[in-house]
Amino acid sequence: MHNIILASKSMVRKKILEENEIKCETCPSNVDEEYIKENLLKEKASPELISKNLAELKANQISKKKNGELVLGADSIIDLNGEIISKPSNREEALVILKKLNGQKHHLVSSVCISKNGSMIWNYTDKAILTMKQMLDQELKLYLSKITDETLYAYNVYQIEGEGRSLFSKIEGDKDTIMGLPIKQIKKYLKQYK
Repeated sequence: MHNIILASKSMVRKKILEENEIKCETCPSNVDEEYIKENLLKEKASPELISKNLAELKANQISKKKNGELVLGADSIIDLNGEIISKPSNREEALVILKKLNGQKHHLVSSVCISKNGSMIWNYTDKAILTMKQMLDQELKLYLSKITDETLYAYNVYQIEGEGRSLFSKIEGDKDTIMGLPIKQIKKYLKQYK
């Protein structure tokens, strides 16, 4: 399998790649995601397009500096009835987000993009549907008290393979998509890449 550069500081994504025998180094892109999201929303871009564009921008930015290397960019977006929910920057925001998602069905859109020499050469976007249980405020606060800051800021408020699983009554879609890295499709592409 090819070595790859991950245009992210996400330890979760790095771990998934390594568990799948894809050697990678991380090189965060530092793309201003909120600014790009705002502009794309003004243009009425779909959550899928926003997620794909962010993954592509991250990959392209690093790929320009790493000539000849394969660079993987990834992005996940929560879409609640057309409203894009961003990652929280503190625990108060995390609680507000959980209250918004409480008892609701939302889409989690994950996009990945592989770039080489500053241009995208492959991309994939997938969507999962998650239905959150109706929970009391104190239950949401209890959940937040159980998770570390690292988990809170890395996983879009819920860590699906850990404590976050308990928040949902129904999950439809690929677990890898929910974790932010549709690994089966990445492996399939890398296998046939020459």
